[in-house]
Amino acid sequence: MIPVNEPLLDGNEKNYLLECIETGWISSEGPFIKQFEDKFAEKVGRSYAIAVSNGTAALDAAIEALGIGPGDEVIMPAFTIISCIGQIVRAGAIPVLVDSEPLTWNMDIKQIEGKITSRSKAILVVHIYGLPVDMNPVLEIARHYQLKVIEDAAEMHGQAYRGRPCGSFGDISTFSFYPNKHITTGEGGMIVTNDEQLAEDCRSLRNLCFQAKKRFVHERLGWNFRMTNLQAALGLAQLERLEEFVSRKRNMGRLYTELLADLSNVQLPLASTEYADNIYWVFGLVLADNSSLDVEQVMCMLGENGIGTRPFFCPMNQQPVLKRLGLFAEESYPEADRLYRQGFYIPSGLALKEEQIREVAKVLHKVLV
Repeated sequence: MIPVNEPLLDGNEKNYLLECIETGWISSEGPFIKQFEDKFAEKVGRSYAIAVSNGTAALDAAIEALGIGPGDEVIMPAFTIISCIGQIVRAGAIPVLVDSEPLTWNMDIKQIEGKITSRSKAILVVHIYGLPVDMNPVLEIARHYQLKVIEDAAEMHGQAYRGRPCGSFGDISTFSFYPNKHITTGEGGMIVTNDEQLAEDCRSLRNLCFQAKKRFVHERLGWNFRMTNLQAALGLAQLERLEEFVSRKRNMGRLYTELLADLSNVQLPLASTEYADNIYWVFGLVLADNSSLDVEQVMCMLGENGIGTRPFFCPMNQQPVLKRLGLFAEESYPEADRLYRQGFYIPSGLALKEEQIREVAKVLHKVLV
């Protein structure tokens, strides 16, 4: 079986983890936490970095730190993972959806301005699968309407927009270190910002809002979102190789594109835009509208031939839990729906070998031609 993802852990990971064990620093108090935070902030061009337990925690704390609450509207993509909407809904705010672009699969920025009302508080930008959102127009809209910008760069480790690192845009940005990301800590996440007060608030929120002088007296409700020293040690070792990992991913993407270019009944990832080259976090395929097979059939057939796959995100307007809350009734997002209905991705983890890529391509031709 060729898995859809397998991380690459053959750098300093063992050495750093052994140091944690030998010194006894395995909790969230260990020295690797600050080292990882400082190095990560430097890598993405931010002043402050706050390590947390996962990417969802990073989003939750960021939204809370920005003071998004009841009645506030947050403009966000319809096509994304449900993590992005959780804290917005829990805070009593109102998610306002934007459909996808058909080629980049990112949010259609041309739709943003038409969604703004007097209640709009923030724009949540989510970079999807390998290409970043076109940020300059988004930032200009945000400045004009005095909106906050939250940048979810969970899938964008090492990616850049017009030469500037993803994760450096807007008021606050978030990352995930789940095992399928370019940098993994097993589970983990990072919040980055240039705003000292936002950074202080996020540090407090990740640590149950303990106070310096009255530790067990709380003025605010927070979470235990702390990252452990073990996770940070793993992340630091991975961060040391980020440029190598990005190069590996782009080589994988180029080889897949070359091998699959003759398939006329699928849409391949866009290789580049005027502002970025694809980083191929995952290598996605979208079946043509006239395909004789549906996604479930194709994924099943690939699985029977030893090829791991994953479906694309289910858009927010189709999520049963959100429908039960009365959200997005009668709303239509045709591009997001198409991507979900016809999209899936194939093995693209960092440990993937060239011969495995060629085998995946061979089986895809067998299934789709």
